[in-house]
Amino acid sequence: MIRCFGNMSIKKLYYKIFWPYERYLDAEIGDIKTLLDLGCGYPSPIKSFSHRLHSVGVDIFGPSIDKSKAEKIHNEYRLIDILDAGREFREKSFDCVLASDVIEHLTKEDGQKLIKVMENLATKKVIIFTPNGFLYQPAHDGNEYQKHLSGWSVKEMKNLGYRVIGINGWKPLRKEFAEIRFKPVFIWIIISNLTQILVRYFPSHAFAILCVKEFQ
Repeated sequence: MIRCFGNMSIKKLYYKIFWPYERYLDAEIGDIKTLLDLGCGYPSPIKSFSHRLHSVGVDIFGPSIDKSKAEKIHNEYRLIDILDAGREFREKSFDCVLASDVIEHLTKEDGQKLIKVMENLATKKVIIFTPNGFLYQPAHDGNEYQKHLSGWSVKEMKNLGYRVIGINGWKPLRKEFAEIRFKPVFIWIIISNLTQILVRYFPSHAFAILCVKEFQ
């Protein structure tokens, strides 16, 4: 049994304190009403607050879609290549378009195409979350699409008009899959989160970057 403090379980409390990405993402999405989650996978990072908006999950990997459907994370789903989203949905049909831990799985050329697709579908905001620069990651969980094929820098995203926030602490403290590099893990998670205070404002030193482009 997961013990609760008020309305918050230990697991939720852990993520609120020690996994800052979801906290920042929640704040950035704010009062958005409609959201397209490209490469939604399982579980989507919007899982804890998807109930407050209408979201559509898109992924090419069937098992991830099935798991997400079972938990009703999104209101609708499409089993398609994310680069085909521009043909699947009308222009400017979502308040926000999100690609979380997705763009690094594409080649540089396809990643640039994805950004254009996202910006064409969004009316208010595009949000991209990705490692800071290239990070090696092999296929896993039977999903070949999990390989990393490209890296995206702070300078590059700023040049594309994105506001960039540093996430997951100082870059040298983590490795592939965002796992802490040193032991004991719990202590180094605390250290990583202390460094988050600084890298949030100096994203070039962060492990990952949250990139936001607003259209209002």
